[in-house]
Amino acid sequence: MSNLVVVAYNDLATANQVREKLFELSREHLVDLEDAVVVERREDGKIKLHQAVSNPAVGAAGGALWGGVIGLLFLQPLLGAAVGAAAGAAGGALTDTGINDNFMRELSHNLRPGAAALFALFKTAAHDKVFPRIAEYGGHLVQTSLSTADEEALREALEATATARASAPAPGAAPESPQTTETPQAPGSPKTGGGAPTL
Repeated sequence: MSNLVVVAYNDLATANQVREKLFELSREHLVDLEDAVVVERREDGKIKLHQAVSNPAVGAAGGALWGGVIGLLFLQPLLGAAVGAAAGAAGGALTDTGINDNFMRELSHNLRPGAAALFALFKTAAHDKVFPRIAEYGGHLVQTSLSTADEEALREALEATATARASAPAPGAAPESPQTTETPQAPGSPKTGGGAPTL
């Protein structure tokens, strides 16, 4: 049985980086990835799907190969390849493998303009190795078909990254130095402590 994980990101670049990380983990045989699609909600509100594999292109390549073979049998290899490529592209365009496009579009309407989401469909994964490596990029868990325990583990990993980023000092900010000077107090007035500064 396949599992689906949908994680939203603030920008398209981060979603693409996470997808590349998943491909890398797939090459390391840590995840059996079936499909990974980045869906972007553009600033104008339109939804754009960034598919990992183009079905028409794959169909055209396969069709050209088989068309060429059939064309050789009838001494018309170029004509056979052209007809095969056209038929393969048409067949590929009609084939929707992996995650349903309409489902991705509907779910992505909840993204704010400029944000993106990664839809990952996989059969098996070494969760203890995969989750921490994709959680490094942050993100917000939108939907999964994982078991309750696995979903909670991924959610905790993503939240830990968000907490760490929120508590980290801004780049280039100088660390706060403790105050060493005291302002003179009027006789009889209570001494003020070092509380939080007022804004």
